[in-house]
Amino acid sequence: MKLFKNNKIMFLIILAILLVAPFMITNQYILHIIITILLYSILSMSLNFVSGNAGQISVGHAAFYGIGAYTTSILMSNAHLSFITAMLLGGVLAGICGIFLGIPSLRVKGNYLCIITLGFGEIVKLILLNWDKVTGGPMGISSIPNPEFLNIFKDKNLGFYYLILFLFVIFFVILYKLTYSNYGLLMLAVRENEIAATSLGVNITSIKFFAFIISSFIAGIAGGFYATYVSFISPESFMFKESITILAMVIIGGKGNIVGSIIGAIVLAIIPEFLREFNDYRMLFYGLGLVLMIVFRPDGIYGLKYRKKFTYKS
Repeated sequence: MKLFKNNKIMFLIILAILLVAPFMITNQYILHIIITILLYSILSMSLNFVSGNAGQISVGHAAFYGIGAYTTSILMSNAHLSFITAMLLGGVLAGICGIFLGIPSLRVKGNYLCIITLGFGEIVKLILLNWDKVTGGPMGISSIPNPEFLNIFKDKNLGFYYLILFLFVIFFVILYKLTYSNYGLLMLAVRENEIAATSLGVNITSIKFFAFIISSFIAGIAGGFYATYVSFISPESFMFKESITILAMVIIGGKGNIVGSIIGAIVLAIIPEFLREFNDYRMLFYGLGLVLMIVFRPDGIYGLKYRKKFTYKS
């Protein structure tokens, strides 16, 4: 109970700092980095929910991210829907696709499921590249409208900052509550031993489907934000390397842990800024980092052993 109270106080302190941060930061570039960190945190938390907690490894998470981005862009640009409506529909469509991806997880797992999610990501990529009339093909979609309610801000970047902060807080609270609830315990049971979980009466089908739906929905919402924030999207932004980047955040931070996902997002949002001169070798650095983490710290930066130590001290 004391630990929960301490975590709650820490969360409120960090939230208060984030709320006033834009007024202490005059450099727009730094504000952009923080927005990127919050966006990546949402993506890594969503992937961690299905992969870290439920044990369903996915290397096609960027596909849901792209589905949300393209759906939001098309509905805002062509159907002239409001940002909130378009973004929610993008999340719903991504969630529906998550259901279809969840079906194979009932029969396969591990490396085989990993290959299926990889194939799903490639299918989405081919659709985005070849459905020119709708997606714009390789040229993508440009001049994506900004959310209409951001007009109240003199500085659009400030508006985008508070929008992504709002989404981050909402999804953090939802995923935290789910992870540390009875449902979260059922997910862990499925991750550790499906046969034992089934024998104890756990409905594995509903657990896996729900995990995929929630994870893909949140990724779709993140994609909707990204599309309006950058005002231009193309298939290049949602390919395999983006899925690997998101997966790297989860592994580096620590699987099965929300805080670890955020730490991983911070690391992989900041490191590229120091490696801009070596951008062509970015994936090489990511791969090397993953190998080193798996060998020397398989639990991640904020892994189980560190959490136990932290809990004991607190």
